[in-house]
Amino acid sequence: MTGYVALALIGALAFAAMVLLRLPRLLWSFAGAALFLGAAGYAWQGRPALAASPAKPAADPVTIDPESIDLRNRLLGRFTADTAYLVASDAMLRSGDRRAAAQVVMGGVRALPRSFILWTQLGTNLSILDNDQVSPAAKLAFQRAMQLAPQHPAPPYYAAIAYIRAGDLPLARRLMARAVALSRPDTEYRRQIAGQLTVLDRYMAALEQTGR
Repeated sequence: MTGYVALALIGALAFAAMVLLRLPRLLWSFAGAALFLGAAGYAWQGRPALAASPAKPAADPVTIDPESIDLRNRLLGRFTADTAYLVASDAMLRSGDRRAAAQVVMGGVRALPRSFILWTQLGTNLSILDNDQVSPAAKLAFQRAMQLAPQHPAPPYYAAIAYIRAGDLPLARRLMARAVALSRPDTEYRRQIAGQLTVLDRYMAALEQTGR
């Protein structure tokens, strides 16, 4: 009822304003018609009894851990033509626009088709776009990255992360072990990846003990 009371008050105020302002009677018909149409629309679609609820943003931002950015910089460098696309992709993911993140990297792949960095990121972004599932397109992107840089640890490492999110832990474990094997000894990124592999091994062992 509150909504209809408010609608009646608006009509009364509008009528009083026309009287006080001494508007021509010709305009009264236009104002009355507008109020009538508004009231009809409210009666048809209005839901005054519906409880109020805060608006929810349509975007679903992707959290990007600063440590993961730091690791990526160690693995791939920072100030290159390839990594400029990665920065733009990060911005799109943080805003929740997964499709735009994938598209910006696709644009980079078209410009730099032999960049294993961009093919790797494309695999990551496509898996995020597909709700953390490694789709055939994402798998193809990771494979292309590994073909272009077979001795670099980044493609198998990021493929491993994608498979962890997808729940395929055995395949993720094999890829991460490969990334460790390809990493240069005595580097900080090798220690980080090896530490993550240890955590993954412990998690998988715990799952086996619980029979999952």
